[in-house]
Amino acid sequence: MKLAVGADERIYVVEEVLKYLEAEGHQVTYYGPPVGESYTTPETYWPAVARRVAEAVVSGAADEGILFCWTGTGVSIAANKVPGIRAALCVDAETARGARLWNNANVLCLSLRLTSWPVAKEILTTWFQTRYQPNPTDDACLAQITELEARQTPTAPSAGNDLT
Repeated sequence: MKLAVGADERIYVVEEVLKYLEAEGHQVTYYGPPVGESYTTPETYWPAVARRVAEAVVSGAADEGILFCWTGTGVSIAANKVPGIRAALCVDAETARGARLWNNANVLCLSLRLTSWPVAKEILTTWFQTRYQPNPTDDACLAQITELEARQTPTAPSAGNDLT
């Protein structure tokens, strides 16, 4: 599988994930600073890294993406600004399973602060083993996400909070 991986700091867990992905036979394109460095230039700041990974996924240059930042929240927010991206911040394997199974997530976001290498490996294993299972409810929810992405300007929900 072609993967786009990005981080704003290239620390131990990022290195281990990159080694693991390559050992598993994935084609990996990395976005971010070199080994041992942190965000030192605007193109290595977390929003820029997230954007590059997300754009690689939606363009088809990558099948899926994996992103890291200190909490994982920033890259998740930034990646989800790119239409077609469903980035999920996952702190454990069960959250990764749900993100894939019900949300058809295509970008995995991880916290550099919280994610040890053993936990990252569990998350990655589950992420790659789980696929979206189409069903009427989740399909309808994903259609609502697509509708939200298509909106040009934000509007307030109707009095009944109806998103349809």
